[in-house]
Amino acid sequence: MPLADDAVTHARQLLQRGLAIPAHPLALDAQRQLDERRQRALTRYYLDAGAGGLAVGVHTTQFAIRERGLYEPVLRLAAETARDWVGTQRELALVAGLCGPTTQALAEARLARDLGYHAGLLSLAALSDRSEDELIAHCQAVAAELPLVGFYLQPAVGGRVLSAGFWARFAAIEQVVAIKVAPFHRYRTLDVVRGLVAARAEERVTLYTGNDDHIVLDLLTPFTVMRDGAPVTVRFRGGLLGHWSVWTQKAVQLLDRCQAAVAAGAVPAELLALDSRVTDCNSAFFDVANDFRGCIAGCHEILRRQGLLEGIWCLDPQEGLSPGQADALDRVCREHADLSDDEFVAANRDRWLR
Repeated sequence: MPLADDAVTHARQLLQRGLAIPAHPLALDAQRQLDERRQRALTRYYLDAGAGGLAVGVHTTQFAIRERGLYEPVLRLAAETARDWVGTQRELALVAGLCGPTTQALAEARLARDLGYHAGLLSLAALSDRSEDELIAHCQAVAAELPLVGFYLQPAVGGRVLSAGFWARFAAIEQVVAIKVAPFHRYRTLDVVRGLVAARAEERVTLYTGNDDHIVLDLLTPFTVMRDGAPVTVRFRGGLLGHWSVWTQKAVQLLDRCQAAVAAGAVPAELLALDSRVTDCNSAFFDVANDFRGCIAGCHEILRRQGLLEGIWCLDPQEGLSPGQADALDRVCREHADLSDDEFVAANRDRWLR
């Protein structure tokens, strides 16, 4: 069935709100099997924390769910839990991770659409040897099945460098509704902005930060580039972040503060100063000292300490905390305790785990 124009419009309108969208982790038991009870608890936590949507089947959910036959069960579980938990109180933006060669990405897009997901976050990591022409053809094919959120994944965790020209062509695809910018690189972030503006798509394609190393500044900074001899300014409106899979209530509050400051036209110095503190936390969560090897396990460890996860098990038995990462987590939890939502989780955890 062709993708309806109103589905694209609806996804675009949802994401234009500027939402806090945590990248949903995968809850496993000691046998590395899906722990449905705790998976549901995580979804409930994010919704009660004020998240405006969920990203499921993405890097933080572990790409290996596909080879383990967990892609459909995990997406279905999140969508059903979200609908049951919030009912008609508010509408969430459900974003499904899509990856692999075109045949796989198309199948995932169709499944996600059938499950009620509004958009697909399209990873190009599996197409690292393809030309940009081939990548655009791939994106166009998948966009015909599900509204797309572009994904500039940093090379350190499987992404590839993409030019401003690529992003201009990508943003020109009618069914593209947003771009998650996550190269962890200022120059490459600007390439996305330049491409978006060159495509004259800044009004219909919303920028979401995925730069977990510069969350606050991305949300506060006006990005100005030239087009036809005149300056054009765009902004990041929200975040779709692995970092926001932990301490989510405070992340939502932080986004609200940033949006309020931008709307007021005055950014307090103390809000700017939070950028370095949030980045410091991310250095421990994402295991920067060890080239991000413990990035998933680090987030799991925070959730384990809060009692939301039973352990930090990943699908790959070799994935875990790196040497020294636990100490780094101890430090940021101690030094930035005001950025955590431990009290909120403690007050609600049993209800989420019921």
